[in-house]
Amino acid sequence: MKILALDSSGLVASVALAQDDTLIAEYTVQYKKTHSQTLFPMLEEIRNMVELDLSTVDAIAVASGPGSFTGLRIGSATAKGLAFALDRPVVPVPTLDGLAYQMYGTDALVCPIMDARRNQVYTGIYAFADGENGYDMNVIKAGCALSFDEIAQELNRIGRKVIFIGDGIPVFRERMKELLRTPYSLAPAHRNRQSAACIAALGIRYYAQGRAVNGAGYVPEYLRLSQAERERQEEEKRRGGAEGGRQERETAAQGTAPVLYRRMTPADVPAVSRLEEEAFSMPWSANDFLEMIGKENARYYVAEQNGRILGGCGVLTAAGEGNITNVVVAPETRNQGIGTAMLAHLMEEGRKEGLTAYTLEVRVSNAAAIHVYEKLGFVSEGIRPGFYEKPAEDAMIFWKR
Repeated sequence: MKILALDSSGLVASVALAQDDTLIAEYTVQYKKTHSQTLFPMLEEIRNMVELDLSTVDAIAVASGPGSFTGLRIGSATAKGLAFALDRPVVPVPTLDGLAYQMYGTDALVCPIMDARRNQVYTGIYAFADGENGYDMNVIKAGCALSFDEIAQELNRIGRKVIFIGDGIPVFRERMKELLRTPYSLAPAHRNRQSAACIAALGIRYYAQGRAVNGAGYVPEYLRLSQAERERQEEEKRRGGAEGGRQERETAAQGTAPVLYRRMTPADVPAVSRLEEEAFSMPWSANDFLEMIGKENARYYVAEQNGRILGGCGVLTAAGEGNITNVVVAPETRNQGIGTAMLAHLMEEGRKEGLTAYTLEVRVSNAAAIHVYEKLGFVSEGIRPGFYEKPAEDAMIFWKR
């Protein structure tokens, strides 16, 4: 696979070209020029140097945020323009993922900190673990905007050594010395800022996981409103009136990233198992999920937004039929259509593989889940007495044929 990658989320401007496990070219500059002046000339230089035929590119990976609002919009417009012109998908790669990937393979936690102004940082916590094909990068704390004091408290609570990376280091260096009780170090100069090479490497992985989107539907992940938008909302609140409220809701909606539905990976398992623990009296463990996603006849999926897992579901297949074993959605996002869309994605993927029918069991008292299944065309075809424990309850058997 050949992927073109862009990162304009901070002061760094970076363009890279990778094919499979080979980095063909990277052009990175950290200098006070606007990205509208740098990205296309850098791309053109790479194209000329490696005699790149853009029509041979399979996808466009882009640092999707958080970061500089102007930089993200320029990167987004560039990626969408290329995607439209080449008829290729966009692979959004969270900026914090790309930063953390600079420390690939370390046994320490990795904590990117990007200066978000207003005494906050864009941050997250990552850890690498042995996987089937090298190291898997696990998200311990999903990307968010916090004060440095808050992320320091979280790292002290975890108590493992940590590597900091990003442009927030110079800003909060003294606070690190004051607040951190756990061992820490700072990424070296050649790895302490954004790199399109990391966006490319992760873009290839995320593309394989089904996380590519149509260019027209791609939006950056800002994590919070820009200063101009905040000031406008504050002014509208002062003025009051229905129009101000409507514009505020529209602005917030425009900043919301789409929910992505994709195959579950080992890195997703801790988050999905936590959702199971919150939702069910007899939840599947992380080991249960790890065992199932390794089976040839199993297909497990997640719903993800802004790098956060909102739900998971799975099916076991045999003789052209699927037994749906799990459906779980985060409590705070229920009744938003996520479970319905996630199951619809599961069944559409199954249709491509030749599945013609699905079955599942559900507690007779679970009216919300029953409503979702009936909306998707499932029909009740019987009862299994005493199927559930803790508490004991009958199960309704549903089929969709």
